[in-house]
Amino acid sequence: MLRYAAATLLLVTLVACGSDDPDDPRAERTPSATSATGPTDQPSDQPPSGGTVDAPLALDAATDLLDWQPVDGSVDDTVTRNEDWTLSVLDEGDQWKLSGPSAGGGGGSSGWRVSDALLDEDWAVVVLQDKTEEKPSRATVTELATGRSFTLDGRSDVPTVNGGTWALGDGRVLHATTDKGAYCLASVDLASRASEVAWCAPRRSGFNGARLGPGGDSLLTFDDGQPACRTVVTVADGAATPFADVADCTAWDGLAIEDGAIWSVIPDEQQVEEADLHARVGTGYFDLGPGTAGSLTWCDDAAYFTRDPQRDGDPATLLRWDPQDGLSVVYESPQGEAFVEAPRCGGDTITLTARTSSGDEQVTADL
Repeated sequence: MLRYAAATLLLVTLVACGSDDPDDPRAERTPSATSATGPTDQPSDQPPSGGTVDAPLALDAATDLLDWQPVDGSVDDTVTRNEDWTLSVLDEGDQWKLSGPSAGGGGGSSGWRVSDALLDEDWAVVVLQDKTEEKPSRATVTELATGRSFTLDGRSDVPTVNGGTWALGDGRVLHATTDKGAYCLASVDLASRASEVAWCAPRRSGFNGARLGPGGDSLLTFDDGQPACRTVVTVADGAATPFADVADCTAWDGLAIEDGAIWSVIPDEQQVEEADLHARVGTGYFDLGPGTAGSLTWCDDAAYFTRDPQRDGDPATLLRWDPQDGLSVVYESPQGEAFVEAPRCGGDTITLTARTSSGDEQVTADL
């Protein structure tokens, strides 16, 4: 299934290509220097200006729930939708279906499983991965306005690889590739179908967690040093630049935004599913509080991330943050022990699945 594991399990699998050590890069780290201090009161007619890197402004979340509606069908199907189209992954990834105002598509293939199902206002991308993990992944890319499709696979001008990260946004797809023996990031312009190698990881290192944000492309990179180290970077002009002011080797998620960034760090390497979220806008720094590693998602004009219950009886939540409106809780799970899977963005719509002891639900909301 296309869903994140329970909060007690690792949410992002780091696949280190070009490394002789298959172990995940996890080691004890120095805690982040960005501890939350400082006042939270701000003039109501102005966005908060933020604190410093050493004393970021700690934000309290308001409650502003979206108009959530149940998704038709089984909660075990993984659904992503926009205003007109619905992309569903069925039968534990063996089948997929795209439906909308001008028909759609779907399918499945013996020996293959859907690893990624991505949707925005203009495109749908469904990635199939070989169950034996021997063949390069293959993706069906559909232009929603015309219904025309094409394939990205191991025979493309910039070929796919088995597995690896995928991301969709702004008319482009990012995926892993190889070039002259190096593990690299490919960028595909979907309208022209032109591909290029955007960046290659150094020897004995790899990457995952590709994201397209309003400030550019980002990745989580890692090496197999002793100890191993994770770094969140932006990728532009063939170079990878680490996010500024992130404590060494603690990062997990990263989004580049206009004049800033959003990132998560892992305070306890023995509990890598539990993260702390931070943001920077210009010279102002913010502490967004705890969240679930791997859940940071840009959708429409804001960042979203999930948070596990912080006390007995609390719901699991989805939070929204943007520099203008601040931090707010936009979803609360039903009663009982609960966690919320990472949100799935359809461009102008967001969909999520909550797993609770009182019953699971899959809901969607227009943005």
